[in-house]
Amino acid sequence: MPSYTVTVATGSQWFAGTDDYIYITLVGTEGCSERTLLDKPLYNDFERGAVDSYDVTVGENLGEMELVKIEKKKYWVHDDWYCKYITVKTPSGDYVEFPCFHWLVDDKEVVLRNGKALLPKDDKTRLVKQHRHKELESRRKTYRWREWQPGIPMSIDANTHKELPRDIQFDSEKGVDFILNYSKAIENLCVNQFMHMFQSSWNDFADFERIFVRIKNTISEYVMQHWKEDFMFGYQYLNGCNPVMIQKCTKLPEKFPVTHDMVADCLEREMTLEEEIEAGNIYIADYELMEDISPNSTDPCTLQYLAAPICLLYNNSQSKILPLAIQLGQTPGKDNPIFLPSDGQYDWMLAKIWVRSSDFHIHQTVTHLLRTHLVSEVFGVAMFRQLPAVHPAYKLLLPHIRFTIAINTKAREQLICEFGIFDKVSLSLCFPDAIKARGVDSPEDLPYYYYRDDGNRVWDVTKSFVWDVVCIYYDSDDTVQKDEEIQAFVKDVCSFGMQDFDCCGFPKSLKTREELTEYLTVIIFTSSAHHAAVNFGQYDWCSWIPNAPPTMRKPPPRQKGVVDVKFIIQSLPDRGRSCWHLGAVWALSQFQENELFLGMYPDEHFIEKPVKEAMESFRKRLAEVSSVIKIRNEGKKLPYYYFSPDRIPNSVAV
Repeated sequence: MPSYTVTVATGSQWFAGTDDYIYITLVGTEGCSERTLLDKPLYNDFERGAVDSYDVTVGENLGEMELVKIEKKKYWVHDDWYCKYITVKTPSGDYVEFPCFHWLVDDKEVVLRNGKALLPKDDKTRLVKQHRHKELESRRKTYRWREWQPGIPMSIDANTHKELPRDIQFDSEKGVDFILNYSKAIENLCVNQFMHMFQSSWNDFADFERIFVRIKNTISEYVMQHWKEDFMFGYQYLNGCNPVMIQKCTKLPEKFPVTHDMVADCLEREMTLEEEIEAGNIYIADYELMEDISPNSTDPCTLQYLAAPICLLYNNSQSKILPLAIQLGQTPGKDNPIFLPSDGQYDWMLAKIWVRSSDFHIHQTVTHLLRTHLVSEVFGVAMFRQLPAVHPAYKLLLPHIRFTIAINTKAREQLICEFGIFDKVSLSLCFPDAIKARGVDSPEDLPYYYYRDDGNRVWDVTKSFVWDVVCIYYDSDDTVQKDEEIQAFVKDVCSFGMQDFDCCGFPKSLKTREELTEYLTVIIFTSSAHHAAVNFGQYDWCSWIPNAPPTMRKPPPRQKGVVDVKFIIQSLPDRGRSCWHLGAVWALSQFQENELFLGMYPDEHFIEKPVKEAMESFRKRLAEVSSVIKIRNEGKKLPYYYFSPDRIPNSVAV
């Protein structure tokens, strides 16, 4: 009688093993096996990290292997099991791989396709077509859309992390719980000694250094030493934590009536302000999104204030970006003066602090939360709803949404407050297009914009990899158009995930291989590289409180000449809020345990040799980018490494 050898791999993460009964049924084109218990006498099967083999005897040859059905039944108490993959050796000696990478919970069963990636058109038999349909039907019941807050992208329908499907929960609660990480930060940074004085102000700027004693970070120390300088203020628009606000100023807006006489002393090229604008030397950062936003009432005993400033910036003859003028509100007038470098020391300092505070809010809510976390969750939920595990796009994208839905659900539980800013935001996630739209795409004009240069390098390498994979499975544009699953995925993202927002800019269909390549590149780049670029610098740039105040306790000044250092200290966060902020940016800047970085694909969802070759080429090109960045950074007081591929996690997981 024919015999098949079944090899089963159990995951190595915590609690992956099981003592429950595991049954298997092999399904081929010519028939199926009996439901067979996988068990070895006097042997502890399915231990964590184990690879076990079993013989399954059948009455006759099953033909070409199509499906494997795995069932888990309770032994004593329900015991979850994580199955990595199953390999079947046929009587003829062929090996057929069945990737799984699923948790089996309760009395759950999983039906697996063989590992070859296939488009809907490639399914030839009724059995596999039916399996494809049932898988998506089941997933749509499990992964449901829900409106978390009006005016923002949809999220998964779950209130807590424990309510999520087991497959997308974190492997270890301890390593990903923000509250635990935050508490660890408070302890490690020795700031718990200040927490009991929660609402008391610091005495002076030097007093802030008392909570800075444990920081031995090159960039954060440099920020502490130079934060008052105009150079440091301007540099952050290029390579700081939020390097997406600066844009070319082609005409001064009427709401920001800066004149040549106001800034003449700061201009270096013997040109008027208008001529500097025409020459492309003037840039602007407008925080209009902050207008009419109410601050969160997180502390009823302390009033908090927000501002919607506008900042004019000058690219001087040394290619340094320097602030020229700051208006702290959107409506000009006597009670909304334009602050200048020629003003009194503390007037100008406080104006810059207000801009940095607004920049911090835009960074956290829009650049970081909305444009990486929430958008990546939309892609993830839509992927689970519309793409079966056998689809090449599913296999390609899955590593890049790993733990994203989980971390967002954790954040909604623990961290994120209501903030009415999202419905004002337009989204452009194609990196080169976003750079060009802000008029900052020229290396000649802005030679030290490392965020742009390194980001373009990673974008190009990623897009080239995605193109290689797309071309393996799509031989023409017509194939893209006729792939109903990829089209349903794209439509689900726009029409449901993004709720057809006019500002979202997402397509509802794809017509060419080039469009599909760019779309998939956007997803991978957003959830890996761009998240890394705007997340992991938070400790570097935001740990020195005056450089990134998370709250302001006095309203913006309405006139000049009334500010002194005491007024500024009383405007900045109190002791408790400063300590909380320091712990938060530390926790948010930490890599996960066993982090997987861009190009690392330990779970082999793809079995085809051409894709594995494309992955290897991808890794080599990413390594080249890392090398270029490392060489560029040598000897720099302010190295820029946030887009270095060896520091880019595969997904949004923190």
